[in-house]
Amino acid sequence: MELFNHSSSSRFILLGLSTVPYLEVIGFLVFLAMYLITLSANLLLIIVVRINPKLQTPMYFFLTNLSFIDICFSTTVVPKLLMNTLTKDRSISLLECAVQMHFHLTLGSTECFILAVMAYDRFAAICKPLHYNTIMSKKICICLATASWTSSFINSIIHVVYTFQMSFCQSHHIQHYFCEIPPFLQISCSDTWLHEVAMYISSGIIASLSFFLTLISYIQIVFIILKISSSHGRYKALSTCASHIIVVTVYYGTLMTLYLRPHSLYSPNLDKSVSIFYSTVMPMLNPIIYSVRNKDVKGTIRKNLVKDVF
Repeated sequence: MELFNHSSSSRFILLGLSTVPYLEVIGFLVFLAMYLITLSANLLLIIVVRINPKLQTPMYFFLTNLSFIDICFSTTVVPKLLMNTLTKDRSISLLECAVQMHFHLTLGSTECFILAVMAYDRFAAICKPLHYNTIMSKKICICLATASWTSSFINSIIHVVYTFQMSFCQSHHIQHYFCEIPPFLQISCSDTWLHEVAMYISSGIIASLSFFLTLISYIQIVFIILKISSSHGRYKALSTCASHIIVVTVYYGTLMTLYLRPHSLYSPNLDKSVSIFYSTVMPMLNPIIYSVRNKDVKGTIRKNLVKDVF
């Protein structure tokens, strides 16, 4: 079975964020700045974890996975957007579009799983401290990360193949700035009901299940924290979880808004805004959120990296 049918044998046109010249210039500069910050901040966090033995823990193992995801997440979207803005050529080939959609779905799903696993890691550290090293052993961490990546990769392939088996006889103009499933459902003249159901099911399993697993972990953590008599102890326990709670709430909220709403409520402008947030803004903010309150990370940057440079 061919990946693409005869009705989708030409290039797609990404209409982008704006057609107003000065807004395009502003958008180019903003996205370029965000992309450079994303690369720098996430690479810095990965390097810091690698050179500091204190950070060789399960939490930072998954955090480096998250940083790698954020680098790739932003790279699948922003460079193409910047190139299209510079060249004024908004077209994208079928192969480019399929690859972009595949990696975007894979990375988005993997991030959901990794965030859930990070919540479980905090649950094990706070609620089961005596058994933490057994619960989150190196072998188990590698298995959890591998399962997250593998399941997301397979899920993405299924959706990409299914998407490009549809007929696009209405238009090849995509009301978006990169290849994502919802806009393709709008331009298809095929019956998309089964594809929408499949998308709701997989999104529900991945995003909703990951969110509820995270929620259950933090409910258990709160119960344990409330039993701590010392206010300093409660603050310390909460501070280790605060960053993760912020990231999880924002990330899952944006994904559910995009993939779990009814087809009739589709809005190109809303989709673009939500996609910008979780595909470019969050990858930039994640390393800042996780490291700005961490003394070990800041100490390593000051003692090792800054010292070596200056």
